[in-house]
Amino acid sequence: MKVKTTFEEVFSRIPGPVTAEWPMGERFAVALAHGTMSVEYYAPLGKDPQTPHEQDEVYFIHRGAGELVIGSDRHAFKAGDCLFVGANVEHRFENFSSDFGTWVVFWGPRGGE
Repeated sequence: MKVKTTFEEVFSRIPGPVTAEWPMGERFAVALAHGTMSVEYYAPLGKDPQTPHEQDEVYFIHRGAGELVIGSDRHAFKAGDCLFVGANVEHRFENFSSDFGTWVVFWGPRGGE
């Protein structure tokens, strides 16, 4: 089981494979995973195309600044902030700086806790 990773190693795998949702390559990479938990690094460019996830998630903002939109609520963020989004909740990053990147932790059962 992998117990350590570095930003440099994970970020070197972004962009990932090209898909319909990510025509310029996936803007995330898995860093660590165990059981229901996975840690990823996410670094969208220009627009955040993500859709709701089946698990609860926590974002640890690594660099940059912007807004996390959850429903009709906007939450300003900057490097060092921590944000929670429940499973299956519509959300996206907007107005983010070109250097924006965040660690994201997914865990728990589908549908959230």
